[in-house]
Amino acid sequence: MKKFKFFILAFALAGCTVSKVETFTEALDPVPLSQSEIKAWDGVSGGLNAMWGSADLAYSRSLVPENLSESLTLAGWRGEKVSAQLLLWSAEDLKSVECIISDFKSDKATLPATIAQARFVRYVLADKQAKSCLCGRTNNHPSILRADMLDTLEKFDVNGRTTRPVWVTINIPQDAQPGIYKATVKVSHSGFGSVKLPLEIEVIDQQLAEPSKWSYHLDLWQHPSAVARIEGLEMWSDAHFEAMRPVMKMLADAGQKVITATLNRDPWRYQCFDDYEPMICWTRYDNNVWEYDYTVFDKWVEFMMSLGISKQINCYSMLPWGDCVLDYHDKRTNSTERNRTVRAIPGTPEFEAMWAPFLVDFAQHLKQKGWLHITNMAIDERAPEDMDEAARLIKKYAPELGFAIADNHNSYKRYTNMRDVCVGQKQAAMTPEEISMRRANGDVSTFYVCCSTLFPNTFTNSEPYESMLLSVYGVAYDYDGMLRWSYNSWPAHPTYDSRFRYWASGDTYIVYPGARSSMRFERLIDGIEFTEKVRTLRAKYGENNPALKPLEEKLAQLKSLNINDMSYNWRDYISAVETTLHSLSKSLAE
Repeated sequence: MKKFKFFILAFALAGCTVSKVETFTEALDPVPLSQSEIKAWDGVSGGLNAMWGSADLAYSRSLVPENLSESLTLAGWRGEKVSAQLLLWSAEDLKSVECIISDFKSDKATLPATIAQARFVRYVLADKQAKSCLCGRTNNHPSILRADMLDTLEKFDVNGRTTRPVWVTINIPQDAQPGIYKATVKVSHSGFGSVKLPLEIEVIDQQLAEPSKWSYHLDLWQHPSAVARIEGLEMWSDAHFEAMRPVMKMLADAGQKVITATLNRDPWRYQCFDDYEPMICWTRYDNNVWEYDYTVFDKWVEFMMSLGISKQINCYSMLPWGDCVLDYHDKRTNSTERNRTVRAIPGTPEFEAMWAPFLVDFAQHLKQKGWLHITNMAIDERAPEDMDEAARLIKKYAPELGFAIADNHNSYKRYTNMRDVCVGQKQAAMTPEEISMRRANGDVSTFYVCCSTLFPNTFTNSEPYESMLLSVYGVAYDYDGMLRWSYNSWPAHPTYDSRFRYWASGDTYIVYPGARSSMRFERLIDGIEFTEKVRTLRAKYGENNPALKPLEEKLAQLKSLNINDMSYNWRDYISAVETTLHSLSKSLAE
């Protein structure tokens, strides 16, 4: 897929200075409009049109938007980040459109305009949502154009007869005074033709802790190689780490708890566009002497910890996908091959011969670094029989190491030493007793979705509210948090086309190059904040407090429903749960 770039000139009104902003041309909409949809644009007045839409929905670029509002009222706690979406559309071309948000003023206080951010939403190619579009998507599956990426451009050219969403984020300060604040969003093009939209936010007298203190166990797998390729940088160079900083800082700010590390080359055996480069170099000498170079591993872990991600290090994998292949450098005197690949199948002598010396050495290295107590040997969706072998070796050679699993076989029930268990959302949920027992032992229990779950999910063809629904589901079932295998495993041209091989579109990533967020990621954070607010109320006022009963009943209702049923009105359910939480938050604070 060809990627197009061009430069637009953004003119600053003050001083008329000129700056270059790099952007790209979006794809054509592959879905043709009907005659009635084309005719709808004939009725659109000239100039700029702007109204508030819903942060729950992804709006079409090609259609005249409907069911919008002239004003918007939001509510949030002190310390919370809240999301909104406005829609711009025009029958004619508009140049240099910009959105300027005023200060937020209440009767007693003012919050500066800098707490708010407006980002233009960009469109990417995606798959049409269908049951046939899961892990086995075919190459000829129908494509659509989907709103998702939040760009960093301050000004944007809006083509005639198109709709352009704008994502508005408001970071309520921790010290904000409670009350109702009013602001205005001024939208203009080329310095004139402005539209002003009123925006109101109610600051509730409850406080949400900063993300580093959230208890929500967020585990989105990182992919350093993808950043190196996109930026054209040498793998593991200082420049590579600097390029990763804003991308991974965005993850830390979402409350991420886990560092994703690789023990050998690509434990998933090339299922992504970019290989997972090894973080540990294995070298074999005569007399079965092994040496392990942890230079990159240490640099990566220390880098992530410097950003505030430090609760766990999950290391993949003793059970690589495919043929359980491991790579190493051969320095034996009689060796003619210096780079070797060996199959280490669980249950064979080769498996123990390869992993036993590594486990002993790795545990010793982690102990020296002070990381042993937070490091897990992590395994992803492997057969129970193979899991048994891995568990046996860990117990035999490095019993102080933790054990983590992304489990689609209910294998976790076979073991008592798993520090981190994540179960597939479509399999049977963990019982309250299992979760409580594990939590009492200091162990983590989470759930995950991937390409096998049509709904709810975080694909580019998913509606944004689905990301929020996943967290509400997690609260209802009392999970500690959520895992998703794909933070930034970017395909060839992620800002243009979100599809990749036979995965559903967007399955491989949820943020974009250049540290650009997405509607999906923002709503996922909204859901995490919802979880934290529920937990805060329970801790502050008591889990069995009768005042919390309406909220607990709403959450319990979800357990009586089929979360995978797309026909249910989940948007209304989410709205009702949020309204109940805000109502209780206010009444309890009075």
